[in-house]
Amino acid sequence: MTETSERIARRSVDKFAQRRAELAESALQALSELGYARTSLREIAQKSNFSHGVLHYYFTDKVELLTYAVRKFEEVCVTRYDEVVAVARSADELERGFGDAMAGTLRADAVMHRLWYDLRNQSLFEAAFRADVLEIDTQRQAMIWRVVERYAELADAPPVVTPQVAYAAFDGLFQQALLHHLADGLAEDAGSLLRRLVS
Repeated sequence: MTETSERIARRSVDKFAQRRAELAESALQALSELGYARTSLREIAQKSNFSHGVLHYYFTDKVELLTYAVRKFEEVCVTRYDEVVAVARSADELERGFGDAMAGTLRADAVMHRLWYDLRNQSLFEAAFRADVLEIDTQRQAMIWRVVERYAELADAPPVVTPQVAYAAFDGLFQQALLHHLADGLAEDAGSLLRRLVS
């Protein structure tokens, strides 16, 4: 293959990837409004600038489209607390920053978080989602554990739970707040929970 043909092939792959990203972004709106079970590719097409045929060209089915879209969102989300961890100089500062960041993402991205929980629930019934959901869950667990480890370091006290328990506790707290739209109380609850996870 010549250098020119390699460049053309690479550009073609880049355009394909870019188009898939655009379609996924557009699909997220419809999926987040209606949920997985109530949304078809046809409905996604109607709510976007793309035809049903175009969606089928870039994604084999709704499962592939949804997992791709959620993965794109998660690439950014799994680093959402890293800056708070990096700048905190005391346990109190991390506690406040983390709580505020949790409440902030609940307010700003509620529909996307709702879609994530929908996808995770669907994975209990559809094996096609399971591997992706487990991988995303593992990344989310690592995200929470980075916060807990840094808090323990700043508090000069070891964590009293495993990464799995820490994640389950914060995930449960976050899902409850999302269900009840309690972003304001979430910051305080997150800080309180963080204190309980270290001795």
